[in-house]
Amino acid sequence: MYNILVLMKINEETKAAFREAAGDNKITFVNYGINDPVPAEVSELLKDADIVIGQPEAGALKAAENIKWLQSRFSGVDNYLAPGVLGDDVIITSATGAYGQSVAEHIFAMMLGIMKKLPFYRDNQMNSLWNDEGAGMSPEGKKVLIIGTGDLGSNFAVFCKAFGAHTIGVRRDPSKGAEGIDEMHGMDEIDELIKTADVVVTLLPHSEEMKGFFNYERFMSMKKDAIFINAGRGPIVDSDGLNRALSEGQLFGAALDTTAPEPLPADHPLWKQPRAIITPHVAGGDHIENTIIKVSNIAIRNLKAYLAGEPMINRKR
Repeated sequence: MYNILVLMKINEETKAAFREAAGDNKITFVNYGINDPVPAEVSELLKDADIVIGQPEAGALKAAENIKWLQSRFSGVDNYLAPGVLGDDVIITSATGAYGQSVAEHIFAMMLGIMKKLPFYRDNQMNSLWNDEGAGMSPEGKKVLIIGTGDLGSNFAVFCKAFGAHTIGVRRDPSKGAEGIDEMHGMDEIDELIKTADVVVTLLPHSEEMKGFFNYERFMSMKKDAIFINAGRGPIVDSDGLNRALSEGQLFGAALDTTAPEPLPADHPLWKQPRAIITPHVAGGDHIENTIIKVSNIAIRNLKAYLAGEPMINRKR
């Protein structure tokens, strides 16, 4: 019999679905969201857990001596794959496919906000100013370059096409298409593609080769009135280089949901950039109910597969 520990804030209906999937195995629920304090009992429960579903802190997993499988509630599992966190024989699966709607809606809102100059109008409102900030722009007819065309990028591309934009995707294997993408290119073409794009969106996972890729020189190679958005990993963007480019009048605007470091230091000049929108890594997470449902469905599907000895989806190791 397996001891299953579910660390997520879910409703009674979802708990019932987990219990049905678990069958005769013991299952324990601890309700807490991503930004909630970790309940004290979690470290004790981890000691006896064979299966953990949720997002425990990597350091806390040292107590999980019996763990055989971890189902992460996030798409990224780099922290669990780091040496020494879990034994090499522990299976790790992710929640890839659950966050596309949430992230796409968030970055689409950021893009429209910049196009319509909403940050300026919000600043004016705070100062009781009734000012016309001049011409904005529309997604219609714009070239939107999406670097990273998995679940997140594909969902965002569908939104853009609905507003009349032309979508250009970039992925490691350009022979593989994606919904919502009009044309696909390889990673080696990024430098040429960013020169003509009206909007550049990065949704890439962490990799050492992409660290600081979007630096001052690349921002300056983009169209002067282009929009830059990052909702991938923060280290992809050189924050100082972006601030310098914006300060020199380059780009129509920029939006960041992730930064490096994260959070930015309180005195970093990007906080004060009038043409920048910064949100605290909230595009995904628990911010819409549908995400929790999708994460739970992935976990339940994998739980059934694991107990039946069948292949699981989103397996990272």
